[in-house]
Amino acid sequence: MFRTFLTMLGVIFAMIILMLLLGSSNGMTNGFDKIFAGTASNSLFVWGQSTSEPYKGFERGRRIRYKIEDAEILKREIPEIEVLAPRIELGSHRSVVTVYRKGQTSGSSVYGDYPEIDNITKKKLVEGRFLNQMDIEHSKKVCVIGEETYKLLFEKGEEAIGEDIRINGVFFSVVGIYKPNNNINIDGENAVFIPFTTFQKAFNSGDRMGWMAIAVEPNTKVPVVESRIKDILKNKYDIHPDDQRAIGSFDMSEIFNNISSFTMVLRGFSYFVGLLTLLAGVIAISNILLITVKERTKEIGVRRALGATPRLVLRQILMEAVVLTSFAGLVGFAISVGILAVLDSLWGSGEDFPFVKPMVSIGQFSFSFFWMVFLSLLIGLIPAIKAIKVRPIEALREE
Repeated sequence: MFRTFLTMLGVIFAMIILMLLLGSSNGMTNGFDKIFAGTASNSLFVWGQSTSEPYKGFERGRRIRYKIEDAEILKREIPEIEVLAPRIELGSHRSVVTVYRKGQTSGSSVYGDYPEIDNITKKKLVEGRFLNQMDIEHSKKVCVIGEETYKLLFEKGEEAIGEDIRINGVFFSVVGIYKPNNNINIDGENAVFIPFTTFQKAFNSGDRMGWMAIAVEPNTKVPVVESRIKDILKNKYDIHPDDQRAIGSFDMSEIFNNISSFTMVLRGFSYFVGLLTLLAGVIAISNILLITVKERTKEIGVRRALGATPRLVLRQILMEAVVLTSFAGLVGFAISVGILAVLDSLWGSGEDFPFVKPMVSIGQFSFSFFWMVFLSLLIGLIPAIKAIKVRPIEALREE
């Protein structure tokens, strides 16, 4: 009995290792999903830079500045574009603008945006609302501010919605406050968003556009759309076809694809190591059954002499293998679930590193349990075949 228990420990530990590896890989996958939550996985950003090649009489170093009409051209020429949000920033890229309110100041980034930007980089609103189409159509002097901007301009607990802030001498009414999603934060938390049309009139930006945030349709390869966008813009702005610097771009899908590949490899590695460990545990049970068959040679001979068929003996040995393996596997699964629950309570928030809800799905457990039973049947055939080869007369002669 004690020997059988020790043998079962191999399967128990094998199941624990497999479930912990799968649970941990799931936790990391969930952690990455949390980091990228609110950011469209099939998105890219396109902006103008300086040319690096002379072309059609233009010298190298020419600055490319987009116009709002470019957005309409791209949407018309490339039907795979699902969302295109023109953007513009006050001052140069990543510069800060002094925002005033009742003697308080904040060095913030100020963006002119369309409501569609929220479909690409989602803002988690603390209160109020984000920009809407009415703000665009009527060029309303409203704004959405970041949580850090609020802390710098308002007292703790002070009502901000409906209050005015001043940017370059122009007053804007606060309609919303957002906070970071603890994920990829493209704009930062100390930022002010105002309607694009209002930005044009308030800061005399004309038909200029800083850059574009673009989301493509599902099942469409972003690099293909990115290449077509660059071809259209190069043709419009007389940029050399081989100029790689004139148009800047960032493909968000590349990051998602890399992370997806990493998690798939991690999960595959978990299955590989876990199933090999499980195989070792099942082989140990097969070995103990071989010893059992040898010790029960006389018993098997008596049963055969009384009419037990080889099929009946075979089924008995296989059932023993399956029952031992299944029981050990279920015990290992129960223990691993407890360990994963403890890990979830300690690090499941995912604040320190990407590790959220490290649990095993029903499908993963079912797949693992099926292969465990299948392996026990396969390996159990070895002692089972040896048992049916025992001749009754020889077994009865053994002492």
